[in-house]
Amino acid sequence: MIGLGRGIGGALLFALPMQMTMEMWELGFSMDRWRLVLLLVVALPLLVGIAHKVGFEETFDLKEDLRDAFIAYGLGILTSALVLLLFRLLQPAMPASEILGKIAIQAVPSSIGALLGRSQLESAHQDSGNDDASYGGELLLMAVGALFLNLNMAPTEEMILISYKMTDWHALAVVALSLVLMHGFVYAVSFKGGHEIEPGTPQWHAFIRFTLPGYVIALLISLYALWTFGRLDNVGATPAIMAMIVLAFPGAIGAAAARLIL
Repeated sequence: MIGLGRGIGGALLFALPMQMTMEMWELGFSMDRWRLVLLLVVALPLLVGIAHKVGFEETFDLKEDLRDAFIAYGLGILTSALVLLLFRLLQPAMPASEILGKIAIQAVPSSIGALLGRSQLESAHQDSGNDDASYGGELLLMAVGALFLNLNMAPTEEMILISYKMTDWHALAVVALSLVLMHGFVYAVSFKGGHEIEPGTPQWHAFIRFTLPGYVIALLISLYALWTFGRLDNVGATPAIMAMIVLAFPGAIGAAAARLIL
């Protein structure tokens, strides 16, 4: 029960900003239903990965990871429905498709928050989960962090507006700053959860092995998020790339933060 309580707390803490955002309400009934279903499907392996690292309780096999992932989905659906009802954003007169869409789109960030709640809200003396993340596991965590922050930003028109205001030089500067921040947060500024480069290991090793792949993941997640929310519909290649770079800036920070937090 304590784990479930933390899950509900995490779902509210991490997802409440999106539950109170107008663009997310509108997307609940306006976005393409196949894209919404795909988002729900894509989120599942990410939830399984988080559950393996910091589930509601220590897990030992894929079955238990799946159990925690589905529990997180359930908590995400429950908290999203309650918050939307509380703010009168769900009403009996609404079509069922609109009600389900509004809850479903909010359930993704809420379910991620439910699992993150165990990591962030647990007692200081408790074990924070499995610390033996593989290389693939590290990349998965970065994908989760990038997706979570992108879900906050991608639905807004500001991402497209900023991309139209930027020049090519601005875009290159954003890419460079994204890489510097990603690498610095994890390896240079001694945040809690940061990583140290082992003696004798070249400084560029971690950059090539983790930071660059992490940024590529942030770019791909950003492109996917923009497409999911219809921000790339009827948009040319160059504006799409610029918007991807803009959204990958918070995505890169989210990816780095996920490595620190988890």
